[in-house]
Amino acid sequence: MTESGARKKLYLASGNPGKLREFQILAAGHALELGPLPGYAALPEFEEAAPTFAENAAGKALYYSKHCDGMVFADDSGLVVPTLGGAPGVLSARYAGIGASSEQRNTKLLGELRGKKGAERAAYFVCVIAAGLRGRANVVVSAKVDGEILEEPRGSGGFGYDPVFYFLALGKTFAELSAEEKNRHSHRGKAFRRLLEVLG
Repeated sequence: MTESGARKKLYLASGNPGKLREFQILAAGHALELGPLPGYAALPEFEEAAPTFAENAAGKALYYSKHCDGMVFADDSGLVVPTLGGAPGVLSARYAGIGASSEQRNTKLLGELRGKKGAERAAYFVCVIAAGLRGRANVVVSAKVDGEILEEPRGSGGFGYDPVFYFLALGKTFAELSAEEKNRHSHRGKAFRRLLEVLG
């Protein structure tokens, strides 16, 4: 329990600075204070070997919450392209190999979709967020957003697959959205707002 009037702290178990920035913007003005998990880089990395986003997110949250006194949350998010059998899916970050850049992952994805048209280029982003406290699960939430994969990247914002993910509702790729637009419409923004609602 926190002292009366004190802000509850929420720690992100991730080494991805892009994710941290997005979550901090989303948490602005909320009673929760969000920051990176102290000592995250020094801890043995959790192996995301589960076949689903939910299992990976919950596993990360439980694992890293054992190393922290406060509430720890983790997300597993990625891009799903049905015509590719669901790939990149849970392997989104490792789609072009461990250590590959976002540009290399996008290049591989566009290569896999070469020659495909219309509905064959349909895709959606998924985000599952889990929060844990001292090795026990507290909450798991999820969200998705539909779109399609363009034939070439557009925009300079965002990260990951954002430049090739076309969001039909706004007629832009995620990399062309302002931070405010992306936070309002993205899978990560929707899931995190659900988390904040549950945690109060």
